[in-house]
Amino acid sequence: MGLLKKKDKKKGGKMASRLAGGGGGSGNQLSPLRPRYVEQLPPCTGHCPSGNDVRGWLMVISLREKLGLSLDEACEQAWQIEMETNPFPSVMGRVCPHPCEGSCNRGEKDAAVGINSVERFIGDYGLEKGLKATKIEGESAKKEKIAVVGAGPSGLSCAYQLARRGYEVDVFEGLPKAGGMLRYGIPVYRLPREVLDGEIQAILDLGVNLHLDTKIGKDVTFEKLRKDYAAIYVAIGAHQGKTLGIDGEDGPGIWTGTEFLNHANSGKKVDIGDNVVVIGGGDTAVDAARVSKRLTIDTATVSKKMGAEVTILYRRTRTEMPAIDREIEEAIEEDIHIEYLAAPLEILRDDDGKVRAMLVQRMELGEPDDSGRRRPVPIKGDTYELPVETVVTAVSQKPALAALGSEELGDGWLNADEWGRSGVDGIWTGGDNINLGIATTSIGQGRKAAESIHVTIQGLDLPRNGDTSMIGHDKLKLDWYEQQERAERFVKEAQDRLEKPFDEVDLGLEAEAVLAETKRCFSCGKCFGCENCWMYCQNNCFAKLPEPSHGQFYKVKLEVCDGCKKCWEECPCGFILGE
Repeated sequence: MGLLKKKDKKKGGKMASRLAGGGGGSGNQLSPLRPRYVEQLPPCTGHCPSGNDVRGWLMVISLREKLGLSLDEACEQAWQIEMETNPFPSVMGRVCPHPCEGSCNRGEKDAAVGINSVERFIGDYGLEKGLKATKIEGESAKKEKIAVVGAGPSGLSCAYQLARRGYEVDVFEGLPKAGGMLRYGIPVYRLPREVLDGEIQAILDLGVNLHLDTKIGKDVTFEKLRKDYAAIYVAIGAHQGKTLGIDGEDGPGIWTGTEFLNHANSGKKVDIGDNVVVIGGGDTAVDAARVSKRLTIDTATVSKKMGAEVTILYRRTRTEMPAIDREIEEAIEEDIHIEYLAAPLEILRDDDGKVRAMLVQRMELGEPDDSGRRRPVPIKGDTYELPVETVVTAVSQKPALAALGSEELGDGWLNADEWGRSGVDGIWTGGDNINLGIATTSIGQGRKAAESIHVTIQGLDLPRNGDTSMIGHDKLKLDWYEQQERAERFVKEAQDRLEKPFDEVDLGLEAEAVLAETKRCFSCGKCFGCENCWMYCQNNCFAKLPEPSHGQFYKVKLEVCDGCKKCWEECPCGFILGE
């Protein structure tokens, strides 16, 4: 239905007339307190970097009986709603840190809706049933061809949305398989490869052409892309790890985090010994530490302590650690030690050049820096040696743009506006090569760039941003909703995880728990047929629609409304507003 602003009189009049069944038919003067239906933006969608209609796919399952849908029909519709903005629901249901949940209005009552858990269920349902992505209705085949450089989440998202609009899309990927950091950065115990492969295949089934082991700048020049394609989307990510810049760093026994995870996730042999130190506090550092533990486990031996001694060095405290909190907890459960307020000072080697130890500097927190976190400051004279055989430096990473061989792009970070426009005519960009972020952000950037490419080629206008204000918990009747405990996903115990080190550790929710979780959604800002307005209205202004849909369960007969305000005072979700 979209957002309905009070000031949009012409559009609002049409909408009000349709929903109110004509209105004013008796010639009586209308009360200034008559109700208006105004769909509002829920905070889950407002805080989703992919722009997912979270409320939509939660409520189509929750309301399935009211809408006359079977469970299978509701789940398929939920999958299609999700696929409008995100072609990776099963993947994101496993790896997304779900910022949507941090803003969920339900958190003000008991606990946020398990949005990410439901997303995973919907994605897994789509894979299990072999559901097919669809092209946008009304779009025909286009003559223009589009090149996408990089088959990570951003590049594939852009290719997917362009293919849905009828474009022929060629995706060029320098690595042997598609997925980018989803494949080469995230360990298999967090993201099973059959899940990733299944959702990539759904994208390819729309007609996207994938060219693997094809390096732009080597196998195909950037100039050729310029010549052969109407637009180029650059999404090469940031696979180049940064070094520490300390003494002793050059030589064997030192890996960057991205290099280490790439080797491990590619199935290559990685000899790291029995003592590993990982530098950093982000997700790459935690993943590298947990993978190090797993690579050295003798699965034939069952004991409380398994695998290498793994230590994470982080120069701040746990409070400032940017990694996903649950991943940190699971690392600690797996006997990975975290040294806070500690930073590497020097790599110490023996006479043969092998790493034997690290000189570590103790730190304390000073004033906040540009990131808003307190700056780590060395404590003078407070150092110690830490035994180590392998060091993994997961401090940051950057894109390798120079390899593309384009003077237009240079050799740094790319810039882009909210629609992915790089400032260079014909080139759009998104993903980690403009700023390190989470995969759902990259997916959203790919989608918006595809929309921008489409309207630019077709000579259309970009869609205008609607009212981005979100409905808060203060606009809801929280007491109307019943207290309900949040369903928590089942994660294997640490011992079980390490006995089968590369099996998936998070098993999600059972179907029954997922269905219960969808019913915890408040449907903030959109009618879900609670019947409060219908029950409280003494003048019988509200008539039930014979074929309801989420957001449209009643029509309002404004000609009999006396402006008692009861309907909008009693609307729990904030959908009915008074003039």
